[in-house]
Amino acid sequence: MRHDPATVLLYRPVGQAELDLVAASNWLEFPLKLPEPPVFYLAPPGSAAGLPGAGPGYLLRLAVDADYVAHFEAAAPAAAEPAELRVPTAELAEFNRRITGRIEVAGLLGAE
Repeated sequence: MRHDPATVLLYRPVGQAELDLVAASNWLEFPLKLPEPPVFYLAPPGSAAGLPGAGPGYLLRLAVDADYVAHFEAAAPAAAEPAELRVPTAELAEFNRRITGRIEVAGLLGAE
């Protein structure tokens, strides 16, 4: 994925069920109804393994409009780590519209 300076690269760990739903969207969006808390977590490069729910599965990479992402709450798990991005699931449809290009599988999680 080529990085455009007008976008922010983010990562999200997912299991097989969520991966299948993203694939069914032609890799263009995240499913709007997930059995999760009311916050959709993403992370900047290098910190995705610490996200809630990170475990065996897949690490997805996506580019999102930087100006749009700037208004979301970010919380750093520890002072030395990059902040994770917290998108309320009520705003996920708009978030999906701000994804630039396709969502990609960046790697496997929990694979030895």
